[in-house]
Amino acid sequence: MTSSNPASADNRWLLRYYSIRAIFSIVWIALAVALGRESPSASLALLILYPAWDSVANFADARRSGGLRSNPTQAFNFVISAGAALAVTIAARLDSNTTIGVIGVWAGLSGIFQLATGIRRRRLAPGQWPMIISGAQSALAGAFFVIQSTGALHRLSAVDVAPYAGFGALYFGLASAMLWLRGRRTAELPI
Repeated sequence: MTSSNPASADNRWLLRYYSIRAIFSIVWIALAVALGRESPSASLALLILYPAWDSVANFADARRSGGLRSNPTQAFNFVISAGAALAVTIAARLDSNTTIGVIGVWAGLSGIFQLATGIRRRRLAPGQWPMIISGAQSALAGAFFVIQSTGALHRLSAVDVAPYAGFGALYFGLASAMLWLRGRRTAELPI
C-alpha cells in the first residue's frame, strides 16, 4: 500500500537513497581490501571514485529533495566532493600520503555538510540521527586522515580509508533500516 502523502514519497526516496549508499560503500570496501595494497592504480581509482560518488549522490538527493538552492548543505557537498575527486587525481602525482591528506580534508568538510543536512532533515524524516552521527564522525575522521598523512611510515592506500567507508555503510544502513521500519509501521512503504 502506498500513500500520496509527500512525506511518505520523500521517505521512500530516502530509503532507496540510503540503501544504495550503504551498498556502494560495502562494495567499495571489498574492492579496497582486495586491491588497495597490491595495486596502486586500483587504489588511486578507488580514492577518486569515493568522493566522485559522494558528489553524484549529493546532487541526486538534493535534486530529488527540492533542488540545490533548497538544499545548500548538499549543494556545497556536491561541489566539495567533485573538487576532491579532482584534487585526489592531482595529489596522486605527488605521493600517497598527500592523496590521503586530500581525502582527509574532503572527509572533514563533507562530514560537516552531512551533519548539517541531517540536522535540517531531522524534523522532516525519521532516521536522521545516524546521518548526524556519521557527519560528525566523518569530520573527525578527516582530521585523523590529515594527521596520518603527515607522519605515516608506510604507503597509504584505499585500505586505510576502508574503515571510514565501513562506518559510512553502517550509518547509511541504520538510517535505511529506520525508515523501512517506520514505513512498515505506518504502511507508507512496501514490506
